Amino acid sequence: MEKQTPVPPTLTKTILIVDDDPSMRLICVKTLRAEGFAVLEAEGSTESLKILSTHQEPIDLLLTDLLLPPPGLEFASSKNPYPRVHGHEIIQRTLAMKKTLRVILMSSLSETDRTAYRLATDHVPFLQKPFSVETLMQLVHEVLAAAPLSYDESADASIAKQDVRWYG
Repeated sequence: MEKQTPVPPTLTKTILIVDDDPSMRLICVKTLRAEGFAVLEAEGSTESLKILSTHQEPIDLLLTDLLLPPPGLEFASSKNPYPRVHGHEIIQRTLAMKKTLRVILMSSLSETDRTAYRLATDHVPFLQKPFSVETLMQLVHEVLAAAPLSYDESADASIAKQDVRWYG
């Protein structure tokens, strides 16, 4: 039996998983930790935005669900600077904070449904649910090896104009 050499902490990549489905989060967390990644997790956008803005170490990859639970009537304010938003908005807010970011967007919506709801995923690496562990790991490695997304103010406007319909 081969003995695995632990990855030195300075080379360990950190991945933030955002999904409201506990079983999906658990699969991703266990798989990525078994591969030697440091993993942070959030069940929704409020928690993920807080982690993204306050975590002291770099976060190398954001793996987020596209459709998160619908927000109540909640606004960013001094009391709550982290409102509940969908996956696109998490990406845009994070890019605005960090300027570059590696991202994988995941969803169980088919391409037809994403198109019907005007949810553009063309410019972001996408993982169709359900997915295999092999597919997850292949995409994670590809995205970590590729250039990160960069902040684009025009993307804010295009995403803000989308009529996003929430699934409950």
